Amino acid sequence: MIHRHFRPRRFLVAVVAAVLVAALPSASRAQDRGDNTLRKLNESIDKLIKKVSPSVVQIMVTGYGPVETTEHGTTALTLGRQRAIGSGFVIDPSGYILTNAHVVAGAQRVQVVVPEAMTGEGPPLQAILSARSNIVSAHVVGVAKDIDLAVLKADNVKLPALSLAPYRNVRQGEMVFAFGSPQGLRNTVTLGVVSSVARQTDPDSPMVYIQTDAPINPGNSGGPLVNVDGEVIGINTFILTQSGGNEGIGFAIPGSVVNVAYQQLRKFGHIHQTQIGIGMQTISPVLAAALSLPRSYGVIVSDVLPDSPAMAAGLRVGDVLLAVDGRIADSVPYVSFRLMSIDAGAKVRVEVLRNKERLAFDVPVIQAAHEMDQITSLADPEKNLVRPLGIIGVEIDAKIAAMVEDLRDPFGIIVVARASEAGADIPLTVADVIRTVNGQPMTTLDRLRSTLNALQPGAPVVLQIQRDQRLL
Repeated sequence: MIHRHFRPRRFLVAVVAAVLVAALPSASRAQDRGDNTLRKLNESIDKLIKKVSPSVVQIMVTGYGPVETTEHGTTALTLGRQRAIGSGFVIDPSGYILTNAHVVAGAQRVQVVVPEAMTGEGPPLQAILSARSNIVSAHVVGVAKDIDLAVLKADNVKLPALSLAPYRNVRQGEMVFAFGSPQGLRNTVTLGVVSSVARQTDPDSPMVYIQTDAPINPGNSGGPLVNVDGEVIGINTFILTQSGGNEGIGFAIPGSVVNVAYQQLRKFGHIHQTQIGIGMQTISPVLAAALSLPRSYGVIVSDVLPDSPAMAAGLRVGDVLLAVDGRIADSVPYVSFRLMSIDAGAKVRVEVLRNKERLAFDVPVIQAAHEMDQITSLADPEKNLVRPLGIIGVEIDAKIAAMVEDLRDPFGIIVVARASEAGADIPLTVADVIRTVNGQPMTTLDRLRSTLNALQPGAPVVLQIQRDQRLL
């Protein structure tokens, strides 16, 4: 009897090699292309992907959260290490990356997966399977939870950046591409159209989104939605789904909001809101009928803050907004974005309908005070530097404790800035509160410095911090 040993691995390698060789373009195939419109479309998409992909990164986040360890549903009683994967894209060649705030929520450690091919043209087909990637550390520069945006900084890397497209140029029905890592599958691109240029998920929310049917799934969060020119028109943020997967209803934060937020997050670590001191609400037919409003659509002034520019100018609760700087004020998002785009100190002309009378007011725009701005102003870059951690910190006393919302205990060191010359690999971010070092409470900067300086080189260090109302 003759025994033959079948080697499936060698057979598979031979088949794969044959497929790759067959996939290489031949001269005859190139000659057959002619004026084939679909082939030209394919070539255009290929160029687009090669242009955009080098700037799209995968974001890996490690933190702590509730884990399910028992069958009795006591999930919240047990904390464990958790990992999450999202997407992002490079907005500045020096390593600044944009993503969603929920991607890095509760992050203890942030890493960015950078394809090795980022510095050149996309790899040929036969190199895709062997393409390598580089994992680099990153830290959070700023977070705006209310609009779900975050800025990261990957150190010691040079990456190609994507540009933001003007929101006014986005059109319903135009072809768009969603890049990212759905379900952790890195370097994925899907194709669709803009389903709606401006979609409100809450009529009284200042946020408006671009709706698309380009397939978006968990893991796509933070990735770019780009047009046919490779410009970012929005950041993929969430989906409406009954199954947990893509159902063709995805939403992206418009590039205009992204641009304004990015500049401020990079500079301050948070958003500097400009305002005139009013609250707004969308007018519904029921609201209009109950209050006998002059019209059943648009925006009504629901609040005028005491001692605000709006109150001083003469605006009143119940005024119906007609125009802001000559442009029709027919939605809460438009008015909110318009006010956010005006520099503090300038004046905005607000036209309203009060009963049946049309009135106009010139209202100064002010910058709303942010708690971190007030605390940062108390810090001296030299006296408050904690060199081993690479931070500038402020001791929490009774005055500081009154400024900080949701402070767990009235002690600790609050991080107001990062110092560039040290501590680059320590995952602290602005607004973190350092509570303990190796279990010892830190009540003053001197105690924090002396505790760190007393440690032997290479000694393990554990910081307990408060971040976003949670202890880590």
